[in-house]
Amino acid sequence: MKQPAVYLLASQRNGTLYTGVTSNLPQRIWQHRNDVTEGFTREHQVHLLIFYELHATMEHAIAREKRIKNWNRAWKLKLIEDQNPNWTDLYPSIL
Repeated sequence: MKQPAVYLLASQRNGTLYTGVTSNLPQRIWQHRNDVTEGFTREHQVHLLIFYELHATMEHAIAREKRIKNWNRAWKLKLIEDQNPNWTDLYPSIL
């Protein structure tokens, strides 16, 4: 079953952030955590799922991802800390 989602990964608390979009959140986060593809998250060891939100359509998810990517860092930190103040790795909760 496909479920569009926007997600944020971190290297550690207040570390490097990555914003992404997917239709299969568990699979995509597994790929990041296991360095399946080359790129930013592998290079910077950005593997902790610290925020995600589900969307009704992929179009909505993509639009939200683009908005978040344009935010400054302080806004992203507020988004994370409003939902996940301890920066808990949420990956186990989506399996």
